[in-house]
Amino acid sequence: MAETPGRPGAATGKLLFDVSVPGRRATAFPACDVPESPLPSADLLRDDLRLPELSEGEVVRYFTHLSSLNYSIESGMYPLGSCTMKYNPKRNEDVARMPGFAWAHPLTPAASAQGALQVLFDLQQCLVNITGMAGAGLAPMAGAHGELAGVLMIRAYHDARGDTGRRKILVPDSAHGTNPATAAMAGYAVVSIRSDVHGNCDMEHLRSELRPDVAGMMLTQPNTLGLFDTQIEAIAAALHQHGALLYGDGANMNALLGRTKPGAMGFDVMHLNLHKTFSTPHGGGGPGAGPVVAAPHLLEYLPAPIVEHREGSLHFAVPANSIGPMSGFAGNFGVLLRAYAYIRTLGADGLREVADNAVLNANYVRSQLTDVYALKHDRPCMHEVVLNGTRQKAKGVNTLAIAKRLIDYGFHPPTIYFPLIVEEALMIEPTETESRETLDAFIAAMRAIAEETEHDPEVMLSAPHYAPVGKLDEATAARRPYLRWRPEPADAPVADG
Repeated sequence: MAETPGRPGAATGKLLFDVSVPGRRATAFPACDVPESPLPSADLLRDDLRLPELSEGEVVRYFTHLSSLNYSIESGMYPLGSCTMKYNPKRNEDVARMPGFAWAHPLTPAASAQGALQVLFDLQQCLVNITGMAGAGLAPMAGAHGELAGVLMIRAYHDARGDTGRRKILVPDSAHGTNPATAAMAGYAVVSIRSDVHGNCDMEHLRSELRPDVAGMMLTQPNTLGLFDTQIEAIAAALHQHGALLYGDGANMNALLGRTKPGAMGFDVMHLNLHKTFSTPHGGGGPGAGPVVAAPHLLEYLPAPIVEHREGSLHFAVPANSIGPMSGFAGNFGVLLRAYAYIRTLGADGLREVADNAVLNANYVRSQLTDVYALKHDRPCMHEVVLNGTRQKAKGVNTLAIAKRLIDYGFHPPTIYFPLIVEEALMIEPTETESRETLDAFIAAMRAIAEETEHDPEVMLSAPHYAPVGKLDEATAARRPYLRWRPEPADAPVADG
């Protein structure tokens, strides 16, 4: 990788060892003014420990330049389907950093933590009001964690009734991959339910699988095809008629805020991804929060702790037949604070506008691209649109190449090859925080890529061309990764990019 012109030592391909100069130091220590301590035994000492040697200015420039290579929501659009990578208002960060919250110890006595407990109590009520459910537990610390809590609550419900023969969970074929994994972790066998030609749950298949051994169904609404399943009430009724429960994967709640409530659709329990719908930092493995909300008949099984009023003040409490704690203490408090600030800032009208704009933006993208990219289900979408690259694949350019080329146009690629039931899937979620101008630029880039596929497929197959790292041999990178610095030979060729 050649160095960036005019920026010595800031080359995108160079590491600290590459720009090290012997004898250069970032700090100068004063003479030791305390007695020297004896060194450890010889078998614990090294004769040599090679570390990079740079001045302080060079270290700062190196890491500042390295940080500029990171893509973030602050630097551009992040159209990852089913991830809701929206802009996070900075006021939420201010709330989370307030000393009374940031320095509160998890073991602080309730009498000294009434402010923190009030926030948690109010957040429980907010989530109950938004979803139309009867109660909430905030302890789960991620979406999949919330899924596990919900399915364990279903199991506890059936076990308490002596209905222990229910050992299956139904999962649509369009589900998030965590759904079948969660059901299996909870001890259930997973039965896949196919989608119909409209992208809804196939009711005939569902009814054929409803037997006395079915504990429940895990359903995402809107589903991962970006579509609102219009049969939701019939699905809930069919399950309940057979004594099974309906679990809701709330990952796509961004499309429903203020417009409809899962409680009214017949869901018995669901989780919410606060780090998606309610705008807290997302990505990079965390942090997250996956509270669960439940209908009246499942409240006694909520994970511990919940916050309740007792004897004139707020306290942590354990529901009567709780599935127990899901983690240490009371969940990811900083994420809960950010979500609470977001909800209270926007209010009911603002949350409804979030859903309106998210759905509008996704349908705008859909309307502008379906003449150049295929669409499996030709109907209005919700918060995301699932296009596919089958037309481009016929020209020898697959969806992965489309995603890589989009980097050259300055956009983070969307989710690709998911849902699994859509061939060459391109799952695009613009969210509500992107402007018309940004969406138009993204649409123009996607159209330009479709044009390049027709007339210059080679430029597509070798993309990206302008990224810090060019096209990788992904199979080799996964099987034989470089996990430590290696000096390059003096005569090594300069990489493209």
